[in-house]
Amino acid sequence: MTTDGFDKFKGSHDYVTSEALRNAVNVAIALKRPLLVRGEPGTGKTLLAHSIAKGIDKKLIVWNIKSTTKAQEGLYVYDTVQRLNDSRFGDKDISDIRQYIKLGKLGEAFVSKEEIVLLIDEIDKADIEFPNDLLNEIDEMSFYIPETGETTVTVHRPIVVITSNAEKELPDAFLRRCIFHYIEFPDPALMEEIIKVHFPDIRDNLLHQALATFYSLRKIDDFRKKPSTSELIDWIRVLIASSTPDEVIPSEIPFAGTLLKKEADHAYFVNNYMKKMRTTKTADGYETLR
Repeated sequence: MTTDGFDKFKGSHDYVTSEALRNAVNVAIALKRPLLVRGEPGTGKTLLAHSIAKGIDKKLIVWNIKSTTKAQEGLYVYDTVQRLNDSRFGDKDISDIRQYIKLGKLGEAFVSKEEIVLLIDEIDKADIEFPNDLLNEIDEMSFYIPETGETTVTVHRPIVVITSNAEKELPDAFLRRCIFHYIEFPDPALMEEIIKVHFPDIRDNLLHQALATFYSLRKIDDFRKKPSTSELIDWIRVLIASSTPDEVIPSEIPFAGTLLKKEADHAYFVNNYMKKMRTTKTADGYETLR
């Protein structure tokens, strides 16, 4: 899509995006709706917001969601404890309540004098009421502070990116008000591009051996947690730092603990996968994985 003004986000130098993902970002920006991004861990959901901020030269504000997070906290918090302490032990004038109003990440985004990118990370960690409460605030683009009797109205609607690991279902009303994109796990060709962003001088043979081994591990359905992109990047970094010979990568899979993070997966890897590898030989040695 090349409509003038629509292709605002074209990616950034350190984050490889598909055309579908770039389109989803630009649709969300054009329609001024939150972009909800899902995908398995390690597919770059969180880093997407960083890339958007870099790509369109905007400040990024990150709001990390926890199980106890409430939408109201994102707007502001009234620090009653500090005010009480100041009244009892300090010599400060506590009559000005404004000094005890602390803006949250959403509040900071609302009062910003310039357009910013707001990342709301892992929304599915919060309780079931949080998503709808959150979008009500984003729709209103203003909030009232009863302690001061003031209403704050946003100057620039932030570009909102929301990530979810699908730990729980999100309400339909919430989903209707978002632009949705599922980040598919990169195929080998796209993964090669991603790796070359991080390791521009990587040897071709090392890259191909590492990718073939990595994707062969991801085909194992018995794994509880398949290795992800971030783990592949860490693994290649270790292979380079240790000067591991390229030819041993598919046969020995050194530093497997960098790729496999579950005890059960590591046990399966040792007892099944590696046992099979030791018995699968060709005239030239261990079979190269494809």
